[in-house]
Parts: sequence; structure tokens; C-alpha cells
Amino acid sequence: METQRQKKIGGVIQKDIADILQRAATDGGLRGTLISVSKVSVTTDLSQAKVYVSIFPTAKAEELLQGIRSNQPLIKHELAQRTKNQLRRIPELAFFLDDSLEYIDKIEKSLKGGDNPIENPDLLDKRKKS
Repeated sequence: METQRQKKIGGVIQKDIADILQRAATDGGLRGTLISVSKVSVTTDLSQAKVYVSIFPTAKAEELLQGIRSNQPLIKHELAQRTKNQLRRIPELAFFLDDSLEYIDKIEKSLKGGDNPIENPDLLDKRKKS
């Protein structure tokens, strides 16, 4: 069970890291790549933060996650600059891939299936006129 303080700090970190990562992607020539932070959970002692990132398109996700992890000290430093008035200590950041968007996408595709009655109305039986 997260305390109010953990949630608050998680929220601050989430907003700033999302901004940092999206700016880094744009500056790094990755236009059209969407990086969002879906969740941040902070440990009770506020020393660690698990950061869950969603990356779209998903084809580059694993590669970008490696890049994010290798730049963790830089990201932490940038976060410290932004939150120096709110946080005394910046937790250690651990980045994980949140694949829920990909999961939702797969569900939608399987629900739609190959036959789409909107594109091919002949798939549906004609309604009888009363």
C-alpha cells in the first residue's frame, strides 16, 4: 500500500521524467517516437523508484529502453535539477518496459479479426424489411 507521500513523489518524478525522455527522443532525431511514463512506484524509504515507460512504435522499444538505462545517471541529474525545490534526495531510478499498450493493440487486432463487416458489408446478412 503506497502512502500519500510516495504517490506524490511518484507523480512529480513521472511528470518530469516523461518530459526529459520525450525531449531527449526529439533532440536525438527520433521524431515520431512517443515515449511516455505510465507509472512510477517509489519504495517506502524513497530510495528507489521503478519507472515504467511505454514506447511507441513498439519495434524500437527494447533498443530505446537500453539507451534510457545507459543514460540513467544523466536522467537522474536532470531530474535533480528540475525537482531541487521539491525533493531533497532523488531515488535510484530503475527503468522497465510497460507493454500494456502493445497488449491492448493485440487484443484490438484479434477482436477485429480478418473480416471487417464495415469494409465488406456482404459479410452481414441482409436485414429483412418489415
